[in-house]
Amino acid sequence: MTDHPADLAPSTAAGGRRAASGWPSFLADWASDRNAFKGVSWGKAMMWVFLLSDTFVFGCFLVAYMTVRMSTTVPWPNPSEVFERRKAGTLMLVTALFGACFVGMQAFEWTKLIREGVRPWSNPWGAPQFGSTFFMITGFHGTHVTVGVIFLIILARKVLRGDFDTGRRGFFTSRKGRYETIEIMGLYWHFVDLVWVFIFAFFYLW
Repeated sequence: MTDHPADLAPSTAAGGRRAASGWPSFLADWASDRNAFKGVSWGKAMMWVFLLSDTFVFGCFLVAYMTVRMSTTVPWPNPSEVFERRKAGTLMLVTALFGACFVGMQAFEWTKLIREGVRPWSNPWGAPQFGSTFFMITGFHGTHVTVGVIFLIILARKVLRGDFDTGRRGFFTSRKGRYETIEIMGLYWHFVDLVWVFIFAFFYLW
């Protein structure tokens, strides 16, 4: 008995099709974003729309703040003048501890994924690109956190020891009463926090 040509066609039960080549393959790759978003639930899609709109609102607020601060002729409050040395040093150490815990949890997560077969070139649960992007982005962020933890500990020790008050010469301490280095460290640390918000949203919530 001769099989019907339709019986020889590849199965499409799982949504698969015969591998395309040339322009059809190129167009299918560029249209994959539509397929990726097509299965997103209504609630999650609306939450992303809300967060995007809220980002623009807060962006406007921050631009207004910077405009006011740069245009006023009255001096802005100086954080160094209201600096509490012992409390600040203690909180910096606590922050460093939480940062070290974060890096430890990330190492645990990496170990678990590697044991389950995720590699930069493969992924047992789907697209192989997941492994390369996940390890690259989270690893780069984890490196920043590690560097931040090290500098937090160094600067917390200097704050508690009073190096900024005495003007003691050393690493990051050369001018008496200048706590600007702590402000710069805070700027770096909160930037790393902000980056993690986006990484967490894209990898764990999307």
